[in-house]
Amino acid sequence: MERVAALGGYLPGAKITALGCYVPPGVLTNHDLEKMVETTDQWILERTGIAERHIAPPEMASSDMAVEAAKIALANRGIDAAELDAIIVCTVTPDMLFPATACLVQNRLGAKKAWGFDLVAACSGFIYGMTTAAHLVKAGTHKKVLVIGADTMSRIIDYTDRGTCILFGDGAGAMLVEPTDEADDAAGIGFIGFNNEIDGSGGDYLKQPAGGSRMPATAETVAQRLHYVKQDGQNVFKYAVRKMYENSRDLLERYGYTGKDVKVMIAHQANRRIITAASERLGMTCDQVIINIDRYGNTTAATIPLATRTAIEEGKLKKGDLAIFAAVGAGFTVGVNLWRWAY
Repeated sequence: MERVAALGGYLPGAKITALGCYVPPGVLTNHDLEKMVETTDQWILERTGIAERHIAPPEMASSDMAVEAAKIALANRGIDAAELDAIIVCTVTPDMLFPATACLVQNRLGAKKAWGFDLVAACSGFIYGMTTAAHLVKAGTHKKVLVIGADTMSRIIDYTDRGTCILFGDGAGAMLVEPTDEADDAAGIGFIGFNNEIDGSGGDYLKQPAGGSRMPATAETVAQRLHYVKQDGQNVFKYAVRKMYENSRDLLERYGYTGKDVKVMIAHQANRRIITAASERLGMTCDQVIINIDRYGNTTAATIPLATRTAIEEGKLKKGDLAIFAAVGAGFTVGVNLWRWAY
């Protein structure tokens, strides 16, 4: 990537230099769910591709998983948390409404010089975090930005609602974003571009109705089960397929690429059929697409880093590879990033 002359010097590009993931040890299988709601293993597999999901124990919160993922990422990079300049925690299940989960994570890690904040964009959260981190680094003001996606979805899922309880799991993942150097720039390594958007007209199709300022918690809201995820699955499915395809296509075209040029597509793991439908429209083969939803379910902001780990483990993502990251989430939010992998 070309460096941009500014203030007598050059602004860097941004690259991902480390990855860390964590999932709680407890596993909820489809066969377990058969005992809880009217469903079957076959019904779940055929409609979602999910076989099992990890569930946090009662004493574990989103910040706990975030810290574990962050520690792994920092260890993989071989640096101390004290070197971090900023921490972005992407989550819809914060430990509490305030303080921000980023504050709790910063304190636990000992990241004494880092500032940070929580970013709420549901399933697109991690990609929005990657976009933000890339621009902080590209501005020349930050050298080490840690992006964390962590969600304890089991806390806001109604396990009497078979339409939602089969979908979600718990987990966390973290990526470290740092400046590129001249060698990276010459090789085109790092952040290339993004195509993010929101469409608030779809807000009613996927939401947690109660718990905010419009509908504060009361005995009535609890009794009516309004603090759980509510979803209109059909509308969400149609929108997700269309926008994941359109935003990915448009981003690739902007930089002169097609789906065939991409080494790997790392998509939000909400539903196997959404991922395959969008990737097929982009002209991609199954070998180019990462799917690990069978093992983790939808972990919301954690799916992108978890799928990235799977891509690396399967040998599908290596240094110099062109990777597209794509997600659609509640809001509606849409996030697509294009990166050339750095390690």
